[in-house]
Amino acid sequence: MIAKAELITQPYSGEYKEKIYDISSPWNSQNWTWIKFTNDDLTEWCGSFRGFPREVAVSEKYNCVLVLTSDYLFKLDCFSGEVAEYESQPQYQSLTVSPSGDFIIADYYSIEIIKSTLINKIQVDSPVEMDMIKFHGWSNNKLSITCDEFSNWDNHVELELDGETFEITVKD
Repeated sequence: MIAKAELITQPYSGEYKEKIYDISSPWNSQNWTWIKFTNDDLTEWCGSFRGFPREVAVSEKYNCVLVLTSDYLFKLDCFSGEVAEYESQPQYQSLTVSPSGDFIIADYYSIEIIKSTLINKIQVDSPVEMDMIKFHGWSNNKLSITCDEFSNWDNHVELELDGETFEITVKD
């Protein structure tokens, strides 16, 4: 089972067994993302994914990994390492996993929760209309988020998302 996944910043060098994840499409970029996977038994392998790298997250709760590139959002099964689902040309910019194991994903304007499938996303309400959303990490079950207020780009807003209730509040 996949226990850990991390972006590799350099092109794959042949250190590990490699698996290529490529969806045939005329819209594919020439960019690639490399992810080093570590299994429960500490074996390591590399996944090569089509598209410029954005994020990767592992959920033990759902036994899957999401890999976000500029070309695709891949969902891998943690047991087989095979693609379970994918979305082409995603607009998403940020991805994380909550301490409880739910995926949280953002495009420029909205934040969504992904439970078990990529199709079933739940949009999270925000106290401000958001633009240029960025995730900055978890602290005490709170996700730190920054964004600009939509149509008021001089107003930079700091927000927090509660990892249990999935409510967003303006940070004081």
